[in-house]
Amino acid sequence: MAAPVNGVIDVWAQPALPALVHMPEVESLWRWTKITPPPEGLPIELTLAEMDATGVEKAFLRAWMRPEGVIISNDDIAAIVRKYPDRFLGMATVDPRKPMAAVRELERAVKELGLRALHMLPWIWNLPPSDRLYYPLFVKCIELGIPFCCQVGHTGPMFPSEPGRPIPYIDEVALAFPELTIVGGHIGYPWTDEMIGLAYKYPNVYIDTSAHLPKYYPPALVQFMNGRGQDKVLFGTNYPMLFFTPCLSQIEGLGLKPEAQEKFLRLNAMRVFGL
Repeated sequence: MAAPVNGVIDVWAQPALPALVHMPEVESLWRWTKITPPPEGLPIELTLAEMDATGVEKAFLRAWMRPEGVIISNDDIAAIVRKYPDRFLGMATVDPRKPMAAVRELERAVKELGLRALHMLPWIWNLPPSDRLYYPLFVKCIELGIPFCCQVGHTGPMFPSEPGRPIPYIDEVALAFPELTIVGGHIGYPWTDEMIGLAYKYPNVYIDTSAHLPKYYPPALVQFMNGRGQDKVLFGTNYPMLFFTPCLSQIEGLGLKPEAQEKFLRLNAMRVFGL
């Protein structure tokens, strides 16, 4: 069985700001986790303390936007990264309904703010990734050399799950844009086998395990991580919806080979995001 790995990289986290943790869309997630977030959210210092205690060296923090407006801006994320450059990296988000403004904002977020990826939630826009409104963003991601990260699978929030289906939507994007690096977060459940198939089929398609405790990873995913998919799966929590401590305390129970575990917890993220 593999030994614990220090220097863990979490590829899906958010700052636990009040505007996010009390957003109506995530109320159902708190019911699942049986956590009641405090009115003031969680200070970033508490996040760092738990990272220190669990061996998380770096975490990617994603911006948040919904059709009604910005929840956590790209500038908010950049400010946290500037304050703690050795611990956090940032992911941008944009409004896909305004393609030209979205492309300009993505370029600003990467070139001026130093953010490292585009992160989108198809369910919040009710637009699957294959919608033509994303296409200018895919071109810009390729030009900027950054990954496109998105949620795949069903939605915890009370929104339609259809935009999260890996097949046909991620399949169509990967075919149309073979140079685009795609990271599908939340393992694609209940269509995990589809996501595994796409990650094996396409050189630039990856899976992240955010929003799922390791003890609930589907057996097919664990088998993939331990074998032919060693280079294709990245560790994520979806902090603060899942904390670092329970996620990392359950890694040993997966029975991963040492080399597979190190790739999962650290090395794959370094390669995919060019760290």
